[in-house]
Amino acid sequence: MTLDQTGALVRLSDRTPDISGAEIAASLVPPSQFEHATFDSYRPDHDYPSQSEAVGILKTFVKSWEPQRPAGLFSRNRKKAEMKPGVYLDGGFGVGKTHLLAALWHEAPGPKYFGTFIEYTALVGALGYAGAVNLLRGSALICIDEFELDDPGDTMMMTRMLGELVASGTRIAATSNTPPNALGEGRFAASDFLREIQALSDRFETVRIDGLDYRRRATEGGAVAVEAEAYDATVGALTARGTAVTSDDFDTLIAHLATVHPSKYIKMLDGVDVIGLTDVHILHDQMAALRLVAFIDRVYDAEIPIVQTGTALSDVFDEEMLGGGYRKKYLRSVSRMIALTTGELPPHDD
Repeated sequence: MTLDQTGALVRLSDRTPDISGAEIAASLVPPSQFEHATFDSYRPDHDYPSQSEAVGILKTFVKSWEPQRPAGLFSRNRKKAEMKPGVYLDGGFGVGKTHLLAALWHEAPGPKYFGTFIEYTALVGALGYAGAVNLLRGSALICIDEFELDDPGDTMMMTRMLGELVASGTRIAATSNTPPNALGEGRFAASDFLREIQALSDRFETVRIDGLDYRRRATEGGAVAVEAEAYDATVGALTARGTAVTSDDFDTLIAHLATVHPSKYIKMLDGVDVIGLTDVHILHDQMAALRLVAFIDRVYDAEIPIVQTGTALSDVFDEEMLGGGYRKKYLRSVSRMIALTTGELPPHDD
């Protein structure tokens, strides 16, 4: 097992980090796996033409930052490049939305910000509403990955803030959590998004991206769980090689996550190469499950593999959860946990 300087076992549940508004702002860049994401490195599934079409639309969106030609010169071409100040990538998870959002961010001039919905709400929490608006005002582009639609208060706060920023010239690009593209699911994602952001709805161009979950294409089956002896052997071997491995009892970690704001989960992972979880079991508490989803998102962004015992992480959400209002979140997290436990971290994500 990995030991700290005192000889004690390193556990994520022992970490309670602080994070300042300045640190949150500095972290508003694409996750490391999308550090070099481009439109050319996006690999569309040719069975779904909308994926290639989305690239073309976003390239047109990029042209909105190009200097405008004088009126009357090449007016037809100039008109073709005009788009609304916001673009919304609508589609099931695992079709490359995050990759395309990051590629757009890399193409845009600065200042620019890229973060999840929860990171922007955490920024407001740290700086206050006015402070967050002042920080973001003047930016060329704000990218919001995983726009949450299930908290009316946060959604309205973000709508108000984005309205102020768009009025000052900032462009917005967003994705939101949607169900997988199966049996017609996901077809209501765009209307849900536009309804919830209300006053901003006419400012967004909706870009539909169909397709299969890329992680499912790369990884069949479920998450991998190992026996206790194999777990100890794996953690021991990794530690012997100098790999920074943590080891937590599942219940202990879940309880600890309740004491840490989700915006701080990423700092819990500082310096960690592999996460070990023991005695994983099915969850029946919705709040605990949602905290696990938020935590897994940060683990996935940091590309940290997981080794585990007990119930496979892909089976951790009970049937009631998978049939309820947060189903889309749980299915997306299952997809990520399969990738994290199998080592099949794909080069582009939702």
